Amino acid sequence: MRGRLLDATVECLDRFGYAATTTTRVTELAGVTRGAQVHHFATRADLIAATVRHLMAMRTELAAERLDAVREAADPLDAALDLLWEVHHQPVRFATLELWMAARTDPDLTAVAAEVEPAAREAVAEFVLTVVCGTDTGTDADRERFRRVVNTAMYAVRGVLLSEIPVSDTAALRERWRHAKADLRLMLDAVLAQSSAPISGAR
Repeated sequence: MRGRLLDATVECLDRFGYAATTTTRVTELAGVTRGAQVHHFATRADLIAATVRHLMAMRTELAAERLDAVREAADPLDAALDLLWEVHHQPVRFATLELWMAARTDPDLTAVAAEVEPAAREAVAEFVLTVVCGTDTGTDADRERFRRVVNTAMYAVRGVLLSEIPVSDTAALRERWRHAKADLRLMLDAVLAQSSAPISGAR
């Protein structure tokens, strides 16, 4: 029941936006009673906060599922960058964007996002770091430098996604990502070339 409500909230955010995501609409989409909703989430704020965490879990689970495929790719670094794109560009991306935008003016949502989003970024960055660097990651400085660039890559992905809002041309969006990925690859290659450890994604 709880899962149905969270999935329905994600669908509602995706289809109707944050302002129109009401508990009434969510219960209708989930096919549950108002009493069942209140049992799991006493208020709309509780429901939205849980949905933020739900979306974070979905992103990290997707990254974990793709880990072996990325590690075994002919070019792990390129595959890792595409994983960052896929993790953020999955079907629930608009629900996530709605929550990011709403957090700007909703103090309760801001607090939840400030708690959850850094953890999500850290989890995904750790996946990429493990895939590309393996167990031989060089010095702590090497690892931290690479982690910063991975975070920059995630910020770039999110920027491209935000540019999607007024654009309906998916081909144009893919082209934007292709150009951004090429630039990010140059940054990552430069950092990896300076590493004191052999890196599987380095050229």
